[in-house]
Amino acid sequence: MPDDPSPSLDLTLDVLRAAAEETRLRILVLLSEGELSVSDLTDILGQSQPRISRHLKLLVEAGLVERHREGAWAFFRLTDRGTALRIIHPLLDSLDRSDPQLLEDRTRLEAVRSQRAQAAQAFFSRLAPEWDRIRSLHAPETVVEAAVLDALGPAPIRNLVDLGTGTGRMLQLLAPRAHRTVGLDASHAMLSVARANLEKAGLRGIELRQGDIYAPPFPRNTFDLVVIHQVLHYLDDPARAIREAARLVAPGGRILVVDFAPHSLEFLREAQAHRRLGFASSQVAGWLDEAGLDCTLNREIAPPKRGDEHLTVSLWLGQDRRVVTDWPLNEPDREVA
Repeated sequence: MPDDPSPSLDLTLDVLRAAAEETRLRILVLLSEGELSVSDLTDILGQSQPRISRHLKLLVEAGLVERHREGAWAFFRLTDRGTALRIIHPLLDSLDRSDPQLLEDRTRLEAVRSQRAQAAQAFFSRLAPEWDRIRSLHAPETVVEAAVLDALGPAPIRNLVDLGTGTGRMLQLLAPRAHRTVGLDASHAMLSVARANLEKAGLRGIELRQGDIYAPPFPRNTFDLVVIHQVLHYLDDPARAIREAARLVAPGGRILVVDFAPHSLEFLREAQAHRRLGFASSQVAGWLDEAGLDCTLNREIAPPKRGDEHLTVSLWLGQDRRVVTDWPLNEPDREVA
């Protein structure tokens, strides 16, 4: 992937002007710790929402900060690409983080994160009993996660997206191996849980987005790994979800699907809103094939106990058939062999 060009004089001046104000510089320092909402920043900085919003608007216009919607909320994060990044990161790295004002901001940031974690935990606690019941029916998560890592092998991951990320567990597992990591979920509440879990794990720079798995808000050819973990059984049209996921896969990239093998636990339809009672190996492999991927791996992980009241976890790995070239990811208009 080609390097970004050196910043022009005009761009450098625009970036420095945007950062050369106390509140905006404090915002940039806070966003270097992870994405925050306007409400978070007003609580931390003790300033009005209109004032914070004006500062954020200037930072977005200067290319230093990215904004995304999550329902009625707006979240902001420090940019992780582009020439503005090359200008501002050395400046932020050179700041003395023991400065009294920055230390006070960091203390308030931790308080905001603690409140967010408590709210997320309260939501998750309401769901936990039913989730614990389901987990007791299949192999332990540690076994499933070990199988995921084994299936993916040691190859580096440039860009990863986890569709239907839920609590963000797959992000925690795979983010250390990826250059860019994104989690997508339709539920703001689940994204709040994921955000709190990632912060607790000390993982930074992970993007969380609210969106529809049938219409993921990303360009074609963006990711070399797409993960769909325990999501398909909730969907009316899982084949369509795989087709949309395949649209995101870069040439030579992969899709990892983790779900249940066919079972007869009808209570999951009513208790957990499962639309499908598992999938046959050939069914998911066929959907991958129709989407332009070869199913290179299918593995079943047996439950701790055999019987009608237990679940088998299945893994499928789909490999994009197109020839890998040297051009960058995320160029949808170029032809692929």
